Amino acid sequence: MLVRILAALVLGAVAGPLGAQQYPAKPVRIIVPFAPGGGSDFTGRLVATKLSERLGVQFIVENRPGAGGNLGAEMAVKAPADGYTLLLISASYTVNPSVYKLSFDPVNDITPIIQISGGPYVVAVHPSVPANTLAQFVEYAKKQPAKLAYGSSGTGSIMHVASEYFLDAAKIKVLHVPYKGTGPALQDTIGGQVQLIFGAVPTTLPQVRAGRLRALAVTTDRRIAAAPELPTVAESGYPGYEVTNWHGLVGPKGLPKEVVEKLNREIGELVLGDEMKKNLANDGLEPAGGSPARFGEILRNEAARWAKVVQQAGIKVE
Repeated sequence: MLVRILAALVLGAVAGPLGAQQYPAKPVRIIVPFAPGGGSDFTGRLVATKLSERLGVQFIVENRPGAGGNLGAEMAVKAPADGYTLLLISASYTVNPSVYKLSFDPVNDITPIIQISGGPYVVAVHPSVPANTLAQFVEYAKKQPAKLAYGSSGTGSIMHVASEYFLDAAKIKVLHVPYKGTGPALQDTIGGQVQLIFGAVPTTLPQVRAGRLRALAVTTDRRIAAAPELPTVAESGYPGYEVTNWHGLVGPKGLPKEVVEKLNREIGELVLGDEMKKNLANDGLEPAGGSPARFGEILRNEAARWAKVVQQAGIKVE
């Protein structure tokens, strides 16, 4: 009997590490809480394809749009914490707890895995606006109180709060016009129905190059390779202003440490590879990487920052 017990203990000790090494042993789904075709979907599919190649098991993207990304997030957060359901999140994830009533804690009910990428928004105006710099736009807006408008992808979206964050720093009033997505907001800025937009790099810069929009600045803390001539918002007279359009991967609370470490290592190596850098650059993004702890710190800091912005701006989702 004693021999059997000892044998069972030895086998159990061996099975734990082996089980971790064998992950993943079946297909893994990555929930993208937005519709196909957007930046989150692009990043999720890129990572899923490369992980499938590296690990020999399919990583499948499952689009679950709705409620600003909260429907898909809730599904992932409440899934079993076994590593076979993961969630691709973007910067808007840290805005949602301040504008929606959630059934989960977006910071404490998840396991951070890794930040995948980061990039700026481009502050752009319609060519009819007599401003070539951000400072000139602010002066023009002060002379046109509440007569200018900006578009966003919806009330409570990251585009909305990033814009309000700047307007508060600049002490100007510009009317908010929410749209159902970034595409319609961009099209109405091009058409002149609204005059200002904080747009994503891959969709906004081509319009700037074509002369349909005029770019004034980028929102990250440093200039970008895709448009090195554009100053940052901080360089333009608003030190401390910085907004990054990032993407990252999380799982339900309680993911096994070995699973987190393996995914972090594999994705970290993946995003720093030349091919991934090139693919991300095409979408105006740069690879991020870093530890799970670092990504968790980013989530906490961003959630706290946006809570203040939402409160100051009085942003509410009806």
